[in-house]
Amino acid sequence: IWSPVFLEMICNFRSPICQALVLEIGETVQILEKNEGKAYSCHIQSHLCSSLCPQGIFPVSYVHLKKSTVTNRGLCETVVPLEDPIITETTSTLQEWGVLWKQLYVKHKVDLFHKLRHVMNELIDLRRQLIQGHLAQDQTREIKRHITVRLDWGNEHLGLDLIPRKEFEMVDPDQISISELYKLHVSSRHCGQQSTNQGDSLRQRHGDGCRVPVSHHLFINLKSFTYNSISEDADVFFSLYDTREAKQISEKFMVKLNKNGGPKNPEKVDRLCALFTDLSSKDLKRDLYIVAHVIRTGRMLLNDSKKGPPHVQYRRPYGCAVLAMSDVFHTITDLKEEKDFVLKVYTCNNENEWYQVHDNIIRKSNTKYSAPSTNYGLIISLQLLRGELEQIRRENQAVFNRALALTRKLGFPDVILPGDTRNDLYLTLERGEFERGGKSVQKNIEVTLYVLYADGDTLKDCISLGSGEPNTSEYRSFVLYHNNSPRWSEMVKLPIPIDRFRGSHLRFEFRHCSTKDKGEKKLFGFAFTPLMREDGTTLSDESHELYVYKCDENATFSNQGLYLSLPCCKEDFNSCPNLPANLPFQRSPKETFWVSTILCSTKLTQNVDLLALLNWKAHPDRVLDILGRLRQISGEEIVKFLRDVLDTLFCLLDDNTDKYGPLVFQSLVFIINLLRDSRFYHFRPVMDSYIQNHFAGALAYKELIRCLKWYMDRSAEVVRQDHIQEAMRALEYLFKFIVQSRILYSRATCGMEEEQFRASIQELFQSIRFVLSLDSRSSENLVFTQAALLNSFPDIFDELLQMFTVQEVAEYVRGTLGSMPSTVDIGQSMDVVKLQSIARTVESRLFFFPESRSILLPVVLHHIHLHLRQQRELLICSGILSSIFSIIKTSSMESSVQEEVEMMVESLLDVLLQTLLSIMSKSHSVETSRGQRCPQCTAEITGEYVSCLLSLLRQMTEIHFHHLLNNFHSKEELKEFLLKIFCVFRNLMKLTIFPRDWSVMRLLTSHIIVVTTQFLSPALHKNFSEADFDFKVWNSFFSLTVLYINQPSLQLEAIGPAKKKKVLDKCGDMRVMMAYELFSMWQKLGDNKPHFIPGMMGPFLGVTLVPQTEVRNIMIPIFHDMMDWEQRKNGNFKQVEAELMDKLDSMVSDGKGDDNHRELFSLFLLEKIEQETWRETGISFVTSVTRLVERLLDYRDCMKGDEMENKKISGSVNLMNFYKSEVNKEDMYIRYIHKLCDLHLQAEDFTEAAFTLLLYWELLQWEDRPLRDFLHYPCQSEWQRKENLSRKILHYFNKGKCWEYGISLCRELAFQYETLYDYQSLSWIRKMEAAYYDNIIEQQRIEPEFFRMGFYGRKFPFFLRNKEFVCRGYDYERLEDFQQRMLGEFPQAIAMQHPNQPDDTILQSDAQYLQIYAVTPVSDISEVPQLERVPERIKSFYRINNVTRFHYDRPFHKGPKDRENEFRSLWIERTTLILSRPLPGISRWAEVERREVVEVSPLENAIYVVENKTQELRTLISQYQHRQHHGNINPLSMCLNGVIDAAVNGGIARYQEAFFDKDYISSHQEDTERITHLKDLMQEQVHILGVGLAVHEKLVHPEMRPLHKKLVDQFHMMRTGLHHVMPGVDRFGQAGCQGVNSPRGILSSHSHMSPESVRLMHRHSPLNLQGSIRHSSSSLSSHTSSEAGNLVIMTDGSPSLPDKAKHNREVMILLPSHRERANNSMYYNMAENGQVGQINSTVLMCRMQHVCNEKNRHFLMHCDAYHHQNNDPPPALPVRSLRKSPLHPIPGSPTSPQSALGGSNSTLSGSASSGVSSLSESNFGGQYPDPGPIRNDALEPLPSHLWSPPDEYLSSPYLHIHYGGSEIDSMDPVRPFHYRSPSSHPHPHNHPHPHSEPPLRHHLESPTCLKCTQMQFDLSSGL
Repeated sequence: IWSPVFLEMICNFRSPICQALVLEIGETVQILEKNEGKAYSCHIQSHLCSSLCPQGIFPVSYVHLKKSTVTNRGLCETVVPLEDPIITETTSTLQEWGVLWKQLYVKHKVDLFHKLRHVMNELIDLRRQLIQGHLAQDQTREIKRHITVRLDWGNEHLGLDLIPRKEFEMVDPDQISISELYKLHVSSRHCGQQSTNQGDSLRQRHGDGCRVPVSHHLFINLKSFTYNSISEDADVFFSLYDTREAKQISEKFMVKLNKNGGPKNPEKVDRLCALFTDLSSKDLKRDLYIVAHVIRTGRMLLNDSKKGPPHVQYRRPYGCAVLAMSDVFHTITDLKEEKDFVLKVYTCNNENEWYQVHDNIIRKSNTKYSAPSTNYGLIISLQLLRGELEQIRRENQAVFNRALALTRKLGFPDVILPGDTRNDLYLTLERGEFERGGKSVQKNIEVTLYVLYADGDTLKDCISLGSGEPNTSEYRSFVLYHNNSPRWSEMVKLPIPIDRFRGSHLRFEFRHCSTKDKGEKKLFGFAFTPLMREDGTTLSDESHELYVYKCDENATFSNQGLYLSLPCCKEDFNSCPNLPANLPFQRSPKETFWVSTILCSTKLTQNVDLLALLNWKAHPDRVLDILGRLRQISGEEIVKFLRDVLDTLFCLLDDNTDKYGPLVFQSLVFIINLLRDSRFYHFRPVMDSYIQNHFAGALAYKELIRCLKWYMDRSAEVVRQDHIQEAMRALEYLFKFIVQSRILYSRATCGMEEEQFRASIQELFQSIRFVLSLDSRSSENLVFTQAALLNSFPDIFDELLQMFTVQEVAEYVRGTLGSMPSTVDIGQSMDVVKLQSIARTVESRLFFFPESRSILLPVVLHHIHLHLRQQRELLICSGILSSIFSIIKTSSMESSVQEEVEMMVESLLDVLLQTLLSIMSKSHSVETSRGQRCPQCTAEITGEYVSCLLSLLRQMTEIHFHHLLNNFHSKEELKEFLLKIFCVFRNLMKLTIFPRDWSVMRLLTSHIIVVTTQFLSPALHKNFSEADFDFKVWNSFFSLTVLYINQPSLQLEAIGPAKKKKVLDKCGDMRVMMAYELFSMWQKLGDNKPHFIPGMMGPFLGVTLVPQTEVRNIMIPIFHDMMDWEQRKNGNFKQVEAELMDKLDSMVSDGKGDDNHRELFSLFLLEKIEQETWRETGISFVTSVTRLVERLLDYRDCMKGDEMENKKISGSVNLMNFYKSEVNKEDMYIRYIHKLCDLHLQAEDFTEAAFTLLLYWELLQWEDRPLRDFLHYPCQSEWQRKENLSRKILHYFNKGKCWEYGISLCRELAFQYETLYDYQSLSWIRKMEAAYYDNIIEQQRIEPEFFRMGFYGRKFPFFLRNKEFVCRGYDYERLEDFQQRMLGEFPQAIAMQHPNQPDDTILQSDAQYLQIYAVTPVSDISEVPQLERVPERIKSFYRINNVTRFHYDRPFHKGPKDRENEFRSLWIERTTLILSRPLPGISRWAEVERREVVEVSPLENAIYVVENKTQELRTLISQYQHRQHHGNINPLSMCLNGVIDAAVNGGIARYQEAFFDKDYISSHQEDTERITHLKDLMQEQVHILGVGLAVHEKLVHPEMRPLHKKLVDQFHMMRTGLHHVMPGVDRFGQAGCQGVNSPRGILSSHSHMSPESVRLMHRHSPLNLQGSIRHSSSSLSSHTSSEAGNLVIMTDGSPSLPDKAKHNREVMILLPSHRERANNSMYYNMAENGQVGQINSTVLMCRMQHVCNEKNRHFLMHCDAYHHQNNDPPPALPVRSLRKSPLHPIPGSPTSPQSALGGSNSTLSGSASSGVSSLSESNFGGQYPDPGPIRNDALEPLPSHLWSPPDEYLSSPYLHIHYGGSEIDSMDPVRPFHYRSPSSHPHPHNHPHPHSEPPLRHHLESPTCLKCTQMQFDLSSGL
């Protein structure tokens, strides 16, 4: 049988073979079968189920055998590698990060991408080191620390779960208490510090002041000395200098350099480094400087070779450099970071100041030193290290291997280690005073130092100038030139052996260094000093003034006794006054020498009292005095001789107990407390070692107990209790001495006096209880005594356990803790100390014993209960509880634990719940108010107590719950308890107690909650059902279960498969467990279910939306139950329906729900409803809910962040319409109106936003009914809300440039303001209305394109699926752009390339098909009367707005295709799309409601084509007449060429051949009228082409003249061709022919065109003068009336205008194009000279009247002339109607008889009415009725007989138009010309009448004649 083998990949494997596995390095595979180098395997990950993993083949060479174990063998076995767990974790984490790391790059998180890459590389390297296994234990531990720090960092930044760790490894939550697990979560982010600081943190937590200071070390490396102007050897001395205290704090680091600046010793290249050790945190806060003194060795004077022979070398001062440590700290931000620094070397200007040159440089006393000429100097690198020196040595072995010089601190460090042996004497040569000695100049003095022993021998190598260089036997100082009072301030270290210290002395020899040729050094004196005084003490740490004795070079010092008998200083002289007169050396009284010393020795002392104590037997009478002065001895001296001092004290105690006992006890207490100091904390092991191994005081315990008891008994009497408090603090070591002494005594006496000892201990504890029971509120000293006792009390337990049983010690402790007063009787400070003592008791070894725990636990719980009840010291109490739970969890296998848990439940459960509720409420209120956070409301306290509660609940078994629930005395107590615990559980899920990444903690919490709920629910059902039903408890339960199932940490669908499987294997799907519990309790409600209908509808619905099928299967039937009960109760379930739909909207919008839920909901409920009597209403309800969910899901999908705005808007419209039309929920409808509006605003679709808000506007009335606050609206009246809404809508219409719609709303608001007499607001709204009119005329608007879209296929959202829409495109958006945009919004869609309707195959396919093509709007503006009067800029707006019909054409040949002329058989299939709502509207899209398809015959198509081309020509020519193209005539040239050339080469000629053929006419009698129409259109096109050529000739560039000539020639051909086919074209006559060659000729034939706004009228657009006869009220009209009079011009043969006015006669001849991108200007531009012919700045507004021809009727058009003040044409405003109508969102055309917004009778005000020209009475013999009184507030309709045109004009191609104008007031009455009817002019193209030309020309050229001129145009004969 093949045994499965597990292997690990060592290389990535990719293969094209489909059966091959895809494997990556580090993955685990299981070989199932092996065959010739290939393996059939199962690819698995560590800790994954192998049965679920893919299987395949791979090469065996890609793997290696990996030791592992398999658990859960079978179908779901798990592979666990047999390796270090941290290696396994690193491997799996790196694999997980690898995927996320690539996603970071895709998401452009570049910074994190690079950081993570660096960390991953570090982890790979660290993992490799661990796998190799060649590391020491400490190194392995450090590697693991680095790994865990990086793992936690990466998990945090990637949003992964936090891993709780203990000793760098993941913990098993089942093996530790939840309290401990919580603490591990808190500390896991700092796992690197956890283990190293664990012991210290415990001491800190319980108030122990013995915090060990951390040592710092400064690494310095001299890289080079580039200041090479010395050219001599030099010594550089580095030291640390405190500028505040003006003293050196470290030894010197010495570097010897050669004259080139390199190391003098070649072996020291790259090894010039030192470590300044033992710097404390306090030292780093000093004002420290690195000081470097440079001493050269060479000539006396550097630049003077004459001073001294070259062979004599002197040490001479050269320069100094400093570096502030503050600069170093600012530069070096991280530990172990090494940075380079450059130190400038400054030289001293005066050698007398050399001793303080560094101070001068630091103080920047520039006059006392000279700066170097360059910036170079000493280049050093610095690095700051931290920790113990041995740890530093291990971590930086490479540094220590470079001959590192350890440079110690002067004096002892803050932490004195017991094994640290030092015996260093630091000697500083301060200064000297010497005589000149008869010399003319001062001396050059050099001092030589020797260390000599008592026998006169010089001690070898006992002088050190600095670390880094070997010791020497003599020292020579540097020489100050010509200075008899030298100040050196140079320090040397004397490391003298301890055995040579006594009897040794120092001798200083003084020599004068001559600079003469010989360079002699002459001895002239000496000084000396012994190292130790007669009393055995060493030289004191101070400055010593030494005597200088004279001598010469011949003096001999072989017999040192000759001078040692002499006094060395003043103190010696005073001690031996009788000196002999004949001394061998004579003292020089005027010469002195000063030195200072500092002793740093662990073996020698300078303290006389300490020596006296150690030698007490020499002076037994002084013992009491010596013991009294012990406190004055420094701690450093005592700890150095700790063992000797203790031996002395106990020796004194044995010698005379009665006499010395109290003083020895006090001295012992003093020494014990000395070891509590952080500086001497490391000497505690020395004390412990002494007690265990060297202590021999077998009888000492009696005196120690007696003294201790005496102190305690006096605590109630003594006022000053300092000595008592010190004794209490020393309690631990006193008991150690007592116990060890008793052990020694018992061992020596075989256990004698045991009873007496026990009795004395019993009495001692009675004294302890007495001290603690005292009322300390009135005595502050007593408080400190009790606090000191409580702090030390837990430390004696281990000592007592050596002498007593666990139960006995526990009884002692219980009695002591029980004697403490209650919380009420002591102050807060004492409260804290008491709890800290209890906490340390719980953490002690004593509490771990079950037999002692059963004794101590009741008293501990009692104190905690009291504190929790009063909400005091919560943090300390939680720490105690955490420790208790941790101990109980580790002891859970013991039987006694169940009793302890029972005890804790009875004492703590209720108060824990109460405490948590209090903390949570405070925390919530503080977070809400954002005020100052209360210390007890922090997350730390909340987390602590939650973990305590969970720990307790986890320990409770079914028995515990049974006892708990049965112990309540009443149902009220039970109810209160259930409400508390349910409330706490709910808060745990609502509040963020645990961070999101604490997955382990959250899952464990959820498991405990569901288990606890299962235990509590039977009690709920048993006690609060049926008659005892309590809604509050049941509601609390249901709320808890709903919150539980919905909590994010249980939503397994959102996590990865590996984590999901781990959770399911460990806990299962806890949502299902709670859902079963909820359903079970619901069924048990019985008749009480209606209490929760519809209240629990929303919460239960939220549960069903959880994406877990089993939960849905459980919960959905509850809704049938609710419907059934509601039906029974009310006869319907309207409440259920309303509540369900409300909640569905909010929940689905929040991301809940899916199609599976919709299907299950419908399936389950429909199945159950089938059996009910209310089946029909139920099915309707379920159907509505299903449809709502379907739309809500589509809406949610559209609202995703990456979706396009169009999708979001369409989804919103779809859902909004559903709420309005199908379920009639107005509040939701309004809510979605505003959501849709916000979407429009984000997309800057302001017009659509305005229309959207109009929907809400229409729901409101102009009433004062109060409205509640809703959405962002405050509480206000309905009138106010509608007004505010109106203003907002106006703002959006204005931004969307749809002022026509805003005008209607302005009128509505104006009416309301006028009704209320709010004239201020009325003025504002009228001004806004006027501004809108101005904007309509003056501002440019872009016409959008329209596109039809079809969405086919089942993959589209519901609101798009198999539907077609018309979309209003963006500005300048063409079809190609729109297609690209839509395909971008639907990237999966397939673009259909044909416009045909799709078949069912496409409609039902699981794909997306998108069909897009352009459509043309069909506006109703063609039906509007007075169309030709409307300016183009207004008319173009109404062509593309308020449109519901669009069409597109598809050409086809009906029947056989006519090969000779395909136009005869070319039919058009015209499809018209009718929309459900007009565009623009609430969306850029509108759904197609229906479509109409008609077939257009070839003739009708020809009419349509010619008509459109003619309209295009009109528009283009009009633009060039208005100078809108600024000189670029290419568009005009191309358009003319296209029409004329096509006509010559085919074009309309093809239409002529097709439709004007006699055969066609005879066979199509029914098309006679259409054929005539086509002819008229062709004639009209020829006219317009002639005008276009005239404009073209005027504007064409000379280089383009050939093109123009070609166009003219082709135009002749075209006209000739039309003449042959249509003889009527001869009407153009000679003028037409002349016009081709001369623009003047054409213009003459078209002389009806005025220089202002004259237009050709469409044949089928009769003028409907639906308006009112009204005089203009504008001041502009009255102003201009004085400048221009009436003008009537006859067209039949009248001469043309002067040449200088020619160009203006072409203005506004034609209607603008039906479709153009930019709206044309309504008015022409000014001429070059700023005049319009002879009419200066005149604009003629036309108005028409009917004049009868045969029946005395014909048309006249009068022109009111007025002058605009700003030389700008005024805007023309729409005609208003008095007809009142409700507000329609889409106003009609301004020429329509219906106003867009009725209900407003207000007059046009301001400039808005100034542009309306009025119809005035005719001057032709009173043919028109009198208009009656002139009204300024309304427009009267004209009688129908006045606007009905004569019948004959209907058949005429052009209407007869009469142009006229009103006369100026100052002018004579107008004398009209006779009107000449068409019948009187049979030849309309003959030359003009001879009598008409002179007056016309005269009046046009002369302003005077112009005033009395009327001109009439007769258009009956053509242009």
